[in-house]
Amino acid sequence: MQKNRYLFIAFYLVLFVGFSQAQKKAEDSGETSYAVYLDSAKFYKKANIAKSIDFIAQAIGSLGQNANKQELALALTNLGEVYQYHKQYDLAISNFKDAQEANKTSSTTLLLGKAYIQTKDYKNAAAVLHPLEDIKGLVPYQRIELYELLGDAYKGFGETNKAIAYYEEGLKIAKKNQVSPKMPDLNSKIADAYAQDNRLAEAESYYGNSLELSSQQAPQRAIQEKEKVADFYNKKNQYDDEIKLRKKSLNELQSLPRVSAKTAGAPIEADSITAQSINFKIANAYVAQDKYDEAIPYLEESIKEANIEDDLIVQKDATRKLSEVYRDKGDYSKAFETYQKYVAIVDTLYLRKEQEISQASRFNREIAASQGRITGLEKERELTQSKYDLAVTEQQLALESNKRQKWIIYSLVLGMLLTALAAYFFYRSNRQQQLANNLLALKSLRSQMNPHFIFNALNSVNNYIAKNDERSANRYLSEFSTLMRAVLENSEEDFISLSRELELLELYVKLEHSRFPEKFDYNINLDEQIDTEAFQIPPMLLQPYIENAIWHGLRYKEEKGFLNIEITQEESDVIQIRITDNGIGRKRSREIKTTNQKNQSSKGMGNIKKRIAILNTMYKDKVTVSVQDLNEDATGTSVILNLRKVV
Repeated sequence: MQKNRYLFIAFYLVLFVGFSQAQKKAEDSGETSYAVYLDSAKFYKKANIAKSIDFIAQAIGSLGQNANKQELALALTNLGEVYQYHKQYDLAISNFKDAQEANKTSSTTLLLGKAYIQTKDYKNAAAVLHPLEDIKGLVPYQRIELYELLGDAYKGFGETNKAIAYYEEGLKIAKKNQVSPKMPDLNSKIADAYAQDNRLAEAESYYGNSLELSSQQAPQRAIQEKEKVADFYNKKNQYDDEIKLRKKSLNELQSLPRVSAKTAGAPIEADSITAQSINFKIANAYVAQDKYDEAIPYLEESIKEANIEDDLIVQKDATRKLSEVYRDKGDYSKAFETYQKYVAIVDTLYLRKEQEISQASRFNREIAASQGRITGLEKERELTQSKYDLAVTEQQLALESNKRQKWIIYSLVLGMLLTALAAYFFYRSNRQQQLANNLLALKSLRSQMNPHFIFNALNSVNNYIAKNDERSANRYLSEFSTLMRAVLENSEEDFISLSRELELLELYVKLEHSRFPEKFDYNINLDEQIDTEAFQIPPMLLQPYIENAIWHGLRYKEEKGFLNIEITQEESDVIQIRITDNGIGRKRSREIKTTNQKNQSSKGMGNIKKRIAILNTMYKDKVTVSVQDLNEDATGTSVILNLRKVV
């Protein structure tokens, strides 16, 4: 028995020595690997997010179980910067916080504050940035950046004077230390703050400073500032000054080497400065002065440039504006021809948006997998450390038999805690992933508004134009664009107020009624006791049911039908929305539908059911819907929707 005991002790001594030697070799080689991996991550930061994250994961893995806190914090800060560059701000904030826990530094704090400002979380931004004001060791550039970020935060709060005070403090330090790149930036931001406060004279003075200072910087920075000041002139209706400045920007931009978005592999963002966008803005300034002949060449050039760069957004807007210019000039033939091109571009843009949603979903899954790998490496490092500690503990237990029972209990408790901790992190990760998937699914479903209505509405406009009924076409197109704009504005929201939904609903029914005035009348009855601002409803939830009532019930009725929408309060926290029509009924509608109509209806109702299911999962049975025949002879349809307040 005693012999076995000594063999047991010898075995763990050999294991301990071998483990320590292997660890030393790994640490000697890992020190160089860590730096190489981080350099590689920085190299791929802008071009390939997946590769950059993978190299950071390898850098963290190379640190081993006894990771240096400063090196771990540096790796996590680099990871946060990668996510920040690619606008994954929540992940950036999470990693900056983890880096701060490992080793708190001023540079990481500034990055965290900037990320909060980018998410418009100005309260947290100010909370993390203010303590840096008391640190005396900040280098001038960091202190300039601190005051700039604090100015951004207070500008976000709407406290203009405080924002300007911080910007001016940063500008003072920049002048003192000759930090020239920051001087035009801060002058420009001071001008922005004054403009936001409608103090236009002060704003114009600082914009003049920023223009002069930016002219001494890189050409791209000078162009950027000219465009910003031109936007300011536009808001002041100083169109001649705006046009003059934009033409200078255009000449300078054309003198730079041309980099196509296709060859660069980067998408054109909505606010990027391009030749097509500048041409479009010059044309708009001419149109604002009713100088249509001067505007047309710039619109045509904008369309041409946008087509070369595959910039569908500007191409769409410029084509539509050109159609409106021809219309206002009275050249209806060219107006109609250009409008048809606009419709074709909208169709292409719609398809591309669907592809972008699909790519974004795949991109988010890849990022989640990469982040999960890094989290897994951290857990693996902790578990490896635990195993190492357990081996040392067992060796000590073998040498000190009188304490064996006590150390065994400690080891078991430690193992259970580690297992519980790993289970907790796994559970939290799954919940976060499920929430992210739900939000992405909701965004995708909200974006799929029925193209059937959109294209038929555009056909109605074409009919008015063909009949030379310009007034009806303008009225219908104005109301239709108002509805589309409101739908797009609400597309990012899970819920909007009931009052906003009813406004959209009334506008939609009005548009449909103007198309089929001989087919139905309608009434929207709202209980006056209902506080429509207190109740929240998913945007465009009711529209598909009303569309079904009109298109598949009332439209096929021989005599004139009636659509009734009634909103009543059932309980203090529940309202009921009842949509009824005296149309031909669901059974008869199914019999006369074409195959294509069945597919469209099925897809539309399927999307609504999915949205309700996801929202009820996230908000605990907020919405219930039932659909039934209105009459015993299967004519008419009744849709009853119960909506509960979100607490």
